[in-house]
Amino acid sequence: MKYVGAHVSASGGVQNAPLNAAAIGARAFALFTKNQRQWRAKPLTGEVVEAFQENLRQVDIAPEHVLPHDSYLINLCHPEVRGLEKSRDAFLEEMRRCERLGLRLLNFHPGATLRKISEEEAMKRVAESINLALQRTRGVTAVIENTAGQGSTLGYRFEHLVRIIEEVDDKRRVGVCLDTCHTFVAGYDLQTPEACDASFAEFDRVVGFDYLRGMHLNDSKPDLGARVDRHQSLGLGKLGWPVFRYIMQDERFDGMPLVLETIDESRWADEIQTLYGFMSG
Repeated sequence: MKYVGAHVSASGGVQNAPLNAAAIGARAFALFTKNQRQWRAKPLTGEVVEAFQENLRQVDIAPEHVLPHDSYLINLCHPEVRGLEKSRDAFLEEMRRCERLGLRLLNFHPGATLRKISEEEAMKRVAESINLALQRTRGVTAVIENTAGQGSTLGYRFEHLVRIIEEVDDKRRVGVCLDTCHTFVAGYDLQTPEACDASFAEFDRVVGFDYLRGMHLNDSKPDLGARVDRHQSLGLGKLGWPVFRYIMQDERFDGMPLVLETIDESRWADEIQTLYGFMSG
């Protein structure tokens, strides 16, 4: 079964996110559990946690179909000691917030070298950061998102993802989120069914579908291999519809959150309906 949604607003409190998801016909969703552009946040109160969990039950969305995203400020391979410590502390807090909300996943970008350390050293730092967080939390899986490869960001090659996973102690609590836009602009073609066959076969060979925990469904403004992160509404970018039809008809993508991060939220309900329509033909 497919679980499609979008990255919805948690304005006014995280308890509102499930209701915002249901309003657009979502069966899954993503959210920020705190302001993504600030390091600190007020602790989650028992009242907020209870309301969030009650609203999840009310809209019939399971915790495993919620894909929270951590703060954009966090860089788990920061080349400087203070920046790395601050990022690790913030990531641990994000994991604990998910744990408190009863959620099972936390999606994050692996970080950027800032051109001060090698990619190999950066991957080791990311894995060490994950290990530290997993040791101090329970039940939450660290989900590494592949990136577009813009600037000095890590994670644009499937080999980066598996290299990080190899260094994580608890393989049961690490996974991957594939973003269709990021995958495409990083150089993996998804424009035709045949291209999808090849690119997803490469992912399976290098990383393995056993580690796939979610998807971000986004069209792309830039061309194949541009390594520029610019999302577009479904069907209006360089990807077009084939990859999204492919995903909706492939059982390898069953049972996980498939989340829109497209640029026009007024289109989300229609995009979700269109995606589900692909399942019938």
